[in-house]
Formats: sequence, structure tokens, C-alpha cells
Amino acid sequence: MPQVMEFKLPDLGEGLTEAEIVRWLVAVGDVVAIDQPVVEVETAKAMVEVPCPYGGVVTARFGEEGTELPVGAPLITVAVGAGADEVVEPEDSGSGNVLVGYGTDHSRTARRRRVRPGSAAPAVAAAPAPAPAPAPAPIATGPVAVISPLVRKLARDHGIDLRALSGSGPEGLILRADVEAALRAPEPAAVPASAPVAAAVSGERIPLKGLRGAVAEKLSRSRREIPDATCWVDADATELMAARAAMNTVGGPKISVLALLARICTAALAKYPELNSTVDLAANEIVRLPSVHLGFAAQTERGLVVPVVRDAQTRGAESLSAEFARLTEVARAGKLAPADLTGGTFTLNNYGVFGVDGSTPIINHPEAAMLGVGRIVAKPWVHEGELAVRKVVQLSLTFDHRVCDGGTAGGFLRYVADCVESPAVLLRSL
Repeated sequence: MPQVMEFKLPDLGEGLTEAEIVRWLVAVGDVVAIDQPVVEVETAKAMVEVPCPYGGVVTARFGEEGTELPVGAPLITVAVGAGADEVVEPEDSGSGNVLVGYGTDHSRTARRRRVRPGSAAPAVAAAPAPAPAPAPAPIATGPVAVISPLVRKLARDHGIDLRALSGSGPEGLILRADVEAALRAPEPAAVPASAPVAAAVSGERIPLKGLRGAVAEKLSRSRREIPDATCWVDADATELMAARAAMNTVGGPKISVLALLARICTAALAKYPELNSTVDLAANEIVRLPSVHLGFAAQTERGLVVPVVRDAQTRGAESLSAEFARLTEVARAGKLAPADLTGGTFTLNNYGVFGVDGSTPIINHPEAAMLGVGRIVAKPWVHEGELAVRKVVQLSLTFDHRVCDGGTAGGFLRYVADCVESPAVLLRSL
């Protein structure tokens, strides 16, 4: 006899505790396969398609589009023929892993609803939600125990064999943190919910929530925890712009200025690895990271996001240009996955696109440094002993003073400036 399995909203990572239903991808009565996306939700970080770990017939959906649900709340129920405690993924699905019961916290009984302006009021679910019951502890069954289909997807997307991992959860359960550790990326810092603050009695009130709230909390945490300092320098970018123009006249993909600056940054981090690090407060240690996962600030309609280019130190200018373009397009479409926004080790912030010369960037916690780049503009400049009009840019480096002193930070920034002024300096270091 088919058994009705309840699929709850899983932990989507990043310390986020809730998500809003944007679009249902299945209806009651539809047949779904294991790991098929069933709903699109929006968190404070990104839009995510949530796959269901069960295969069968959808018997109920919980929540209308525009409803905000906490992690652990029911999403759908599926009539399946497998046992109620586990579902074994088919051999041809690519992972060969066993999905174990979610073990979510059933203490969350209240469900908060939010309806977007102009949308219909939430309707009653197609079937009543079963009464909360104590969740069984996850049991490691078979070769691999995984708590979430999102963890399996993250592993598959990055070519991680879950069978080679040791789970740090109860009974050897493999968590998202275990996959992130396998990627040699720092674990994403949790983003606690913002505490309510007193508001003025008059004027427009804008809720500090969603992406804006997550950004506010992360920047505040950076200011609270990181003793940062900033140094800056003006550089003559005339030769760099000429080199870019020459590259783009020979055919092939166009090279962006951001890609050239990123290539310079990865070379500078190889010389000054102190700035590609993070501080482990619990262990009271500085952790120097072997790979450069380069974040770059991108402005979207939803707000500021920082997509991450993995292993940027292995990429050339063409590859970096293509990846920046791809991630920017996905970000503006609101389709970035959580994995695209986590694990950064250094950030490049080109605020010159806003027409400003300089800024003092706030470090993207838990990273140790950020390079800011102003607009490249024609200015009077002394060149080879003569006053000339040159293309000048202001570069600023904000760094965590715990990981290095001013000499290291100054050396990094001076090397970047030297490469901007004379791209041959970069060639000598390759």
C-alpha cells in the first residue's frame, strides 16, 4: 500500500530560518520523481528550487504563493510505495546515496504568512497538516546518510563523492558543512535574525528584512568583529587600458577591466597570502586558505549580492571575463543558488561603476580583505617628468588588522598599483 510521506522545508543553509513560496512547480495529483524540484522559494540570499526526496503522487501542498514558511514546516505530502523512514535513490541518479528522515525541529508550530500586494489571500491547504510529533533521530542507513537533497545537489554540482566523506552529524549524518569543508572553503557564517528596533513615530517605515536585512546584519557583524583598516593609492591606469584594448582587437571573447583587475588580485594574493585568510575565533587561529574564491560585488534589483568565482587563481583573463558575465546575468535574474554566494575568500568591489572615485569598503565577513576600485577617469598626471592627461584610478584596500600589519597590506596594494600602471610587472611574476 502506498504511504503518504510529508516533505518539510529543509534547512537552506546560511543560518536562514524561513523562506517565501514564490512559485509552485507541481500541483496536487502530479507524479513527481525523486529529487524533482517541486517549489521555488526565496530566501534572504537567493531564489532556490527545492527538490523533493520522495517519488510518487502529490497529495497535498501547504502554503500559497506569497506565504512565508519557517524551516521545518510542511511543504507537500507524497504518496509513495517505499517505507516511511527512508527512500533509496535510484542507481542511475548519479549519487547512489540514501536519504534519511529530516529530523526537523517540530517545536516550530506557528506559521507566519505574508501575502504580496495584489495577491489573493492564502487558501486552506489541499489536505490538513498532520499533528506535530517528536522527530526521530536520523539513522545512517546504507553507504551514505544525507540530511537534505540540497546537500546532495551541492555535492553533485561540485563533483564531490559523498561516499568519501565522514559525516559530522548524529550517527555519521553528512551535513552541508561537511561538503563545504571538502571544497576547502570556509563554512558560511550564520546570519542570525535581525532584532526589532525602535522606529520613529512618523515617516515611511521600510522593514529591514529579506536581502536588505541579511546584508545589514552581515555588514554590522563585520564592523563588530573585525578591527579593519584602510589604505589607498592613486594609480595611472593608462597602460592597463591600452593593454586591454590591444587584447580585444585580436578577436575572440572580450576581456573586461574587472577580469584584468581580478587577475592582478590573484597574483598579488600569491605574493601576500596573509590576505587570503580568515580568523577562527573559537580556535584563536588565523587560517590561510589555499585557493582564491573571489567574490565580486554586483548590484541587482533585489539589492547588493556578492557572487563567488571558484578557484580564481587558476583562471586566465578570458575565463574570468566569462564567469563574471555569467554570474552577473544569473544574479540580475534572481537565480543565484546559495552555493554561488558562499565560500568567498577575498572580494573585489568595483564601485567606480557608480561614478565615484573612492570609498572605504566594509570587509565581507568572514574574509580578511577587500579591494575597492574607483572610476577610471582622465586627470592631470606627471608622466616621465612631464605634466600629461592620463587615465587615473583610486585603489583602496580594507584589511583585517589581525591577519597582518600595515607593511603587508601596503605591499599588496603597491603591487596591485604597479601592475595597473605597468602590466609587464604581472608578466614578470607569472
